[in-house]
Amino acid sequence: MISRTCRSGLLLLALATAFPVSAEVSLQPAVRVEPPRLPTAFPVSAEVSTPPPSAEVSDAIKKVFPALVRIYVVMEEGSDGRMKKMQGSGSGAIISAEGHVLTNHHVAGRGTRFVCTLSNHDEVDATLVGTDALSDLAVLKLDLSTRRFKDQPLAVAGFGDSDQLKVGDVVYAMGSPGGLSQSVTRGIVANTAMIVPRQQIGLTLDGEKVGELVRWIGHDAIIYPGNSGGPLVNPAGEIIGVNEVGIASLGGAIPSNLAKKVAAELIEKGSITRSWIGVEIQPLLRSMADRKGALVASVWKDSPAAQAGIRPGDFITAYQGTALPDCHAAEDLPVFNAMVLGTAPGTKVTLTGVRDGKPQTWEMTTVVREPNMAKEDEIREWGITARDFTRVAALEKFRGTKDGVLVDTVRGGGPSSEAKPPLRGSDVIVRVGGKPVHNRAELEAFTAEFTKGLAEAKPLLVEFERDSQQLATVVKVGPVKDPVKPRLAEKAWLGASTQVITDELAEAYGIAGKKGVRVTALAPDSPAAKAGLKEGDLLLKLDGKVINARRPEDSEVFPELILAYPVDSTLELAGLRDGQPQTWSVALAPRPIDDSELLEYKDDRFEFTARQLSAAQRDQAKEQQGEEPAGLSVLKVEPSGWAALGGLAPDDIILTIDGSPVNEIDALKSKLTALAEAKPRSVVFGIRRGARTQFLEIEPRW
Repeated sequence: MISRTCRSGLLLLALATAFPVSAEVSLQPAVRVEPPRLPTAFPVSAEVSTPPPSAEVSDAIKKVFPALVRIYVVMEEGSDGRMKKMQGSGSGAIISAEGHVLTNHHVAGRGTRFVCTLSNHDEVDATLVGTDALSDLAVLKLDLSTRRFKDQPLAVAGFGDSDQLKVGDVVYAMGSPGGLSQSVTRGIVANTAMIVPRQQIGLTLDGEKVGELVRWIGHDAIIYPGNSGGPLVNPAGEIIGVNEVGIASLGGAIPSNLAKKVAAELIEKGSITRSWIGVEIQPLLRSMADRKGALVASVWKDSPAAQAGIRPGDFITAYQGTALPDCHAAEDLPVFNAMVLGTAPGTKVTLTGVRDGKPQTWEMTTVVREPNMAKEDEIREWGITARDFTRVAALEKFRGTKDGVLVDTVRGGGPSSEAKPPLRGSDVIVRVGGKPVHNRAELEAFTAEFTKGLAEAKPLLVEFERDSQQLATVVKVGPVKDPVKPRLAEKAWLGASTQVITDELAEAYGIAGKKGVRVTALAPDSPAAKAGLKEGDLLLKLDGKVINARRPEDSEVFPELILAYPVDSTLELAGLRDGQPQTWSVALAPRPIDDSELLEYKDDRFEFTARQLSAAQRDQAKEQQGEEPAGLSVLKVEPSGWAALGGLAPDDIILTIDGSPVNEIDALKSKLTALAEAKPRSVVFGIRRGARTQFLEIEPRW
């Protein structure tokens, strides 16, 4: 669980995970847990028990401690093509007379079974009411019929106003560290708006970024793994936070005002409804001291913001008439995010801002925010775990639709990994047995029908997407390496990628005994595309001769045949499209420049190497972005160099430097040379990273 949710050695979820159910699962404690001490009437830290508790300590303990819950959970996570189980423990507090328990999403969100131990040591079964990864909150419901002490009243804790907290206020962290009995530690508020430090550590829960909405209450009341979900309490005995993380010696708690609102909606509806406009913001750069509001980093395609005309590089200064704080630090970003997320979907909203020094107004209607990532589940007959697409997940893969099934993980030696070519994580299954599949439920239903009554595995034609290629394979559904396609350096260029029509594929396509290749991808403006070839076409003959390819190891046969032709040749291809005979006349062209021949430049001051975009990168950009590609590709970034410290990474595409486009190596060299002479305090790189654009501020020591 921690491997997927926690991405830092400094920031640690306070969830105790241990006791793997499967022998294949082995998790180590995230933080050292001190040996338990002999319990007193109420186990508390030394500073609470010595000297004797004051009246306010006793009051806080009396009001909240009886409502504490120790949660044992069995959770599941996709790994190696299977949903693997592991056990963990966390904390919570009873917040209603009906037995609702408030805890963290990372404690309960992936749970399949819950047992809650109350403060009187009564063990009670519970079920998951709802969960919200974005705020890292979840609500369980105690099955009160399973209580042993049914005659005892159920203790319930109340909420306080977290907005009233001040640095230095005394707080009490209550919970069950290490899965031990309920305990209390005391500390003071260290920070009322603590976040994950930028470019240092990060935390993502099921695709949702911690810090996008939540600003933690930082405090030094000691917490350990197992304290996750436990309440942070003020001296009046009110919940003013929900403990979530440990950062160095500090704890981080979700403010109670947010927790109370989320808990109420989860209890009422089982889920949280929020708005989305398709904008991602970042703090103002240090060179933007005179700017106001927040800097727009990314705008998602076809989103309300994109349709309204917002662009990366714009500045947003107000939302619905409410001014944004000047976002000079990451701590300021959740304010704007909360404004958008808290708006009812379908609301017409107005944003104001600045572009190129001129005032701007944008009007748009918000839409329902979907999770960034859907939950995975196992499809045992295929040997995979798979997910549905959400809006953002589809956009990140440059898809215009959410149709298809996203392969999450693949079991080694299973049916999907033994197919030729094998399926692998991030592939998108689009058709099975000639029928389209729109989501995981459809694939599971098809599989159930396909395998009904089968005594052994049966071959199934599977069509799937991998990057920009449309591939096909045969999976023996029910329980069998990714062939590395060598880089081709042919002199004559066809501009089509192909796969061998194996005996299995030939039989699946109804052409048993035939040999040849299948077109999997076409380069834009290539000879093959101009001749009318399409993905999925079956090529059986070249200039009247059979293309003698039928085994996976024959993958070089067709490219070598093309390589043998003069650059200016015209050849005739014969094959099938949708089962019907077809011929194509193709005028070959010289191959594009090879990757090894691309110009590159290493800058020793900024400490990175850039290169011209390769033909593959250009073709992919044209297909994914629908426009002529721009920029230069980052080939290498020196560890701990200035570029690395500024956030530049290999495979980034540099679009601009200080606002000037850089599309050629000479332009990059000239720009960096001029900067070395001018010696500005900072240099702004505009980059594309995957589906996102971003602005990086690099500050070399001149």
